[in-house]
Amino acid sequence: MDRALLVAVVVGLVQGIFEWLPISSEGNVALALSVLGRSPEEAVAFALFLHVGTALSATVYYRDRLPGLVGGLSTLRPGVDDVGPDGAAARFVVVGTVTSLALGLTVYQAITELVSETGGGLFVALVGVLLVGTGLFQRLSASRATETRREPTLVDAVLVGAGQGLAILPGVSRSGTTTGLLLLRGYDESRSFELSFLLSIPAALAAGALAYADTGLQTTPLAAAVALGVAAVVGYATIDALLRVVERVAFWGVCVGLGGLAVVGGVGLVV
Repeated sequence: MDRALLVAVVVGLVQGIFEWLPISSEGNVALALSVLGRSPEEAVAFALFLHVGTALSATVYYRDRLPGLVGGLSTLRPGVDDVGPDGAAARFVVVGTVTSLALGLTVYQAITELVSETGGGLFVALVGVLLVGTGLFQRLSASRATETRREPTLVDAVLVGAGQGLAILPGVSRSGTTTGLLLLRGYDESRSFELSFLLSIPAALAAGALAYADTGLQTTPLAAAVALGVAAVVGYATIDALLRVVERVAFWGVCVGLGGLAVVGGVGLVV
């Protein structure tokens, strides 16, 4: 198999599985690409692009919820708070997406400038530090979570949208950050996962388009298509099983462990 296609299959598998686990699919894909010889800029862009594949998986998985969200848009009016369950979810996705994109664009520009001046070892160590931080936040959110809410508020949308925007940083888990914030805001695990993944769909599509437009991904169209296809198929095939695993495994420790290894490995490359 052509090397570019082999890399596409590998990172598509990593994205398809890791997207549903709170251990930063973007960070782990970027680490894998760095090990395979891609520059930090190319690794970050390609990792973002692969979110399009798992956004398609989430769209198919939640296909029964999407008509309700679309219908809920019609209930939204300025100054009206009582919009019903579908309207509240639709408002959460719209406001959260706008917040994510506004903050995410700023973070993306900052991180691309940073990684363009960072060597491979320092980049790996930086991703490791962010993974450790993600794990510690998940530990905090799990220990302080309460179950008092069901329908998302405007405050929830802005707060979780901002968390998703920050998760454009490789090593910051999008799912771990957004579900952690929702847990802290009083939602149970099932509702937190659902809201997190519904919010991810438009933002992931936009992030993938931005990464492609900004860098061209530095690979062949066929390899890019294969990576997206693998991520989408594997993501859809594994989402049920992996969401059940998340409820039983303390992934904050996995994050800290992977991050620690990345820090050690990155520092070793620098030295």
